[in-house]
Amino acid sequence: MEERKPALLVLEDGTVFYGKATGKIGTTTGEIAFNTGMTGYQEVFTDPSYYGQILVMTTSHIGNYGVTPEEVESESVKIAGLVTKKFATNFSRTSATSGLQDYLEENEKVGITDIDTRALVRHIRHKGAMNAIISSELLDEKELLKQVKDVPSMDGLELSSKVATKEAYESGNPDAEWKVALLDFGVKKNIIRCLVERGCFVKVFPLNTTLDELKAFNPDGYMLSNGPGDPSAMPTEIALVKELVELGTPIFGICLGHQILGLSQGLKTEKMFNGHRGINHPVMNLLTGKGEITSQNHGFVIAKDSVQSNPRIKVTHEHLNDQTIAGIMLTDKPVFSVQYHPEASAGPHDSRYLFDQFISNMKQAKH
Repeated sequence: MEERKPALLVLEDGTVFYGKATGKIGTTTGEIAFNTGMTGYQEVFTDPSYYGQILVMTTSHIGNYGVTPEEVESESVKIAGLVTKKFATNFSRTSATSGLQDYLEENEKVGITDIDTRALVRHIRHKGAMNAIISSELLDEKELLKQVKDVPSMDGLELSSKVATKEAYESGNPDAEWKVALLDFGVKKNIIRCLVERGCFVKVFPLNTTLDELKAFNPDGYMLSNGPGDPSAMPTEIALVKELVELGTPIFGICLGHQILGLSQGLKTEKMFNGHRGINHPVMNLLTGKGEITSQNHGFVIAKDSVQSNPRIKVTHEHLNDQTIAGIMLTDKPVFSVQYHPEASAGPHDSRYLFDQFISNMKQAKH
């Protein structure tokens, strides 16, 4: 095997990590974030919600089971760059079609390996989210630090338009019992799959869709998808969702869709010191008293104090690690949302019941 080229990871606070190049030889920038999931790296890399993130995988070995076309959440790798401790060039799974190195090269993604990811994550936990740069073509620390200082902050950054569909498309049986209009902020394929499996005909609409265009589809319910970036930087979408809520039709929001729903109801969102990213986040369903292990990926959250002053909003779910809001519902309309990813593939599946709840809301509204 040919020797890997040297690479540098430079954080905006000046911290430098020395490693070896993975993926494409080049330079990439973005906000550094870490994911605690032990499996599912391909689903994570192709999740549009990660657009603009340099991703640190806390699991020691990445790439050991290769990649396969069945395990993607979008048409391409969406992370800005990849940081690993150990990067496996060879893979052991018989169903894999290629290795992760070839996959990253095909998607023109730059990465770095052979660094102490434990030390890196501890640093990010202590210092908070910040921008970073990886380079395997330029090894001048001062120049890289200068470049990373010019990277825009995720705070106030609108990114959905970079990953959402430009044209409407449909999925499922047109004669299915339920019609769902899905507003695409950066949707994962499995959200659509979960709806189709439950007897829904789904039409996915782009960001610039008008209320009249959505209503013309005559849906039984509206789905607000996940996506990347700062929700407060999307005033047009917030205004549209506010109009959708007033229709009284069932609505289900996930992650960015959840945040935009909250903003449409006068709530506030705030950037987290460190986001939630992984497949092991504990959430309490406050309506049933049951705990759920959830998949999460977000750097923004609905501010708690803004909910307390709004009698129309009820908090339904709470993150047990830091007591942040993980789900809300409207008390006077069949509208609810969660901060996490109930559709996560291959799991956990604790929260799949939320899709059934959405179907139940559409059933009640119809009959």
